[in-house]
Amino acid sequence: MQMFDIHRKEIIWGGRKLVLETGKIARQATGAVMVTYGETMVLCTAVAAKKAKPDQDFFPLTVNYQEKAFAAGKIPGGFFKREARPSDAETLTCRLIDRPIRPLFADGFKNDTQIICTVLQHDLENEADIAALVGASAALTISGLPFMGPLGAARVGFIDGEYVLNPTMSQMVDTRLDLVVAGTGDAVMMVESEADELSEDEMLGAVMFGHKAYQDVIDAIISLAEKAAKEPWQEPPALYTDGLMNQVSEIARDDIAAAYGIREKTGRQDAVSAAKSKVMEALGDHEEGSTAVGYAFKDLEKNIVRNSILDTGTRIDGRDGSTVRPIECEVGVLPRAHGSALFTRGETQALVVTTLGTGQDEQIVDALAGESRQHFMLHYNFPPYSVGETSFRMGPGRREIGHGKLAWRAVHPLMPAKDDFPYTIRIVSEVTESNGSSSMATVCGTSLAMMDAGVPLRRPVSGIAMGLIKEGDRYAVLSDIIGDEDHLGDMDFKVAGTSEGVTSLQMDIKIAGITEEIMSIALKQAHGGRAHILDCMAKAITSEREELRDTAPRISVIKVPTDKIRDVIGTGGKVIREITEVTGCKIDIDDDGTVKVASNDGDAAKKALDWIHSIVAEPEVGAIYKGKVVKLMDFGAFVNFFGSRDGLVHVSELQDGRTEKVSDVVEEGKEVWVKLLDVDDRGKVRLSMRYVNQETGEEIEGIEPLPQRERSGGGNRRPRRRD
Repeated sequence: MQMFDIHRKEIIWGGRKLVLETGKIARQATGAVMVTYGETMVLCTAVAAKKAKPDQDFFPLTVNYQEKAFAAGKIPGGFFKREARPSDAETLTCRLIDRPIRPLFADGFKNDTQIICTVLQHDLENEADIAALVGASAALTISGLPFMGPLGAARVGFIDGEYVLNPTMSQMVDTRLDLVVAGTGDAVMMVESEADELSEDEMLGAVMFGHKAYQDVIDAIISLAEKAAKEPWQEPPALYTDGLMNQVSEIARDDIAAAYGIREKTGRQDAVSAAKSKVMEALGDHEEGSTAVGYAFKDLEKNIVRNSILDTGTRIDGRDGSTVRPIECEVGVLPRAHGSALFTRGETQALVVTTLGTGQDEQIVDALAGESRQHFMLHYNFPPYSVGETSFRMGPGRREIGHGKLAWRAVHPLMPAKDDFPYTIRIVSEVTESNGSSSMATVCGTSLAMMDAGVPLRRPVSGIAMGLIKEGDRYAVLSDIIGDEDHLGDMDFKVAGTSEGVTSLQMDIKIAGITEEIMSIALKQAHGGRAHILDCMAKAITSEREELRDTAPRISVIKVPTDKIRDVIGTGGKVIREITEVTGCKIDIDDDGTVKVASNDGDAAKKALDWIHSIVAEPEVGAIYKGKVVKLMDFGAFVNFFGSRDGLVHVSELQDGRTEKVSDVVEEGKEVWVKLLDVDDRGKVRLSMRYVNQETGEEIEGIEPLPQRERSGGGNRRPRRRD
């Protein structure tokens, strides 16, 4: 008898082999699939609890994506030498998998469900995120869980004017687009992207290109499921009966309609809560349970709001479909910050701050593909007070990391090259008020704050969140959605870009049937909204500051010969450490000889630059230098005169006249002017003081060189002056 009942499905996809295999590894999971794409391998498992917890009122789905160091032949760093908390990249991939999968579970399924995707092998050419998304879909499809899939996923690049399916990591260097799209056979469910100012038509074309490309993957998953799928689980019961809905409607319909006539968010929420409390008091002991009553109330609320918008064309806060909320932009709100902006749009507000640093402040990213450094960081914070709530404060959650990365993608294509602006840039967005689209407020605030700091952005960037209400053939596309329109609508569609094109597109769709035509209308409507927002931003600031603020560091850049780098650093870093300690400057040296000196003090920066220049430059014979006596000998004095260089002033070269003792003329620590006479083949430096006026540092005319015998002998002979 065979131990394993293995099933495989292979296809050629994007020029590489995609393999789905089940039945050999992780057989106790509800569903498990090993995905191999190229030579990248990801194990994807899905497990669900047999029963839901009593009165469970939400779907407890958890997605974990983890990259094992051994997948790339590496040993983890740190003291414990093992994988620890997820990196930002792993967290973002978790969200990438979760977003298209969650809406496809059957309504009423509330069992604890966990998806774990583990990268076991990475070929350093094929990214593991697409393989993980495909594998998660396949594992759920064969598991028997009430999952309305399968779904497929693809990455789309744009190279030399052509769409490229699943570009390799080496190809990604040349692409103007990094777009991930996922969905079912007939609907797009999720889009995540970064673009270099592509047009709306080019972005929509990429989405449809990816949608068509992943149909082969969906067919492969269906083919695998036909052989390996487990018995389907029993369909979850309906959330409530029609009878219960009729009772809830009779009690609360008028109250809900009245509540959504209130334009202000807090007042509206209070009125809706009062209506719900009224229903719970009347039906709290209903035989279907309080959870069913709550679901019925939620669906009634959704039905009333959606149909009101479709029937009247008027939204919750009184706007029509394309109007953007009032906008107020301010810059320089924190005078001592390097750059700051306060962006307010309706009841959504972001305080965004720019901080400039040096190469020492760059973020080191240790990924499977290798270590890299990022000189542009964007951190998004969503404190509970922004929505009038309290909660326990911990580190950034998945949502904060995801929203920060979305804003980062929107601005990143417009950043100046590091050679042109050699600063490390950190953006922090504090969301101080929120009623929808705080990530897009962060995009707008980031653009303003960087321009206020003097960062030479190619162009300002703005962002807008679009929504959709669709019932049958009727639909309404909404610009600049508020929180309730996001929760009760069918689509969250964020678009960011400049006057020249789109830089980021993120889309999450909750229903099937979103056509290419609807997406095209949403993109065109978003274009008008972005242009309006850019006009509002221009009133606050028209261009970046010409000068950095006094509180910001100034970075000076010089180039030194590569064979002199070790001289600047010194043994064990002794020299560069001394320069930084004495001057207070931060100094970075690249392997190509680029030296960056950063300081808030211009004099200190000049001192450090002069010091480095003196180390790498060669002293010129015949030139006069200022130095310091460092050691006295019977035959002369050693003088440090050119950074770290020392030379000998022979006793005969100390002064114009007889010298009995060296100490009669100089002492250790005394500053003197010297002329460089010679550097021999062994590097020994010969200096003279007698040629130089010690008060002015000017050369004395008429002094003749000493004869060779006098130079090598004692210092009793008088130098001869030319008549």
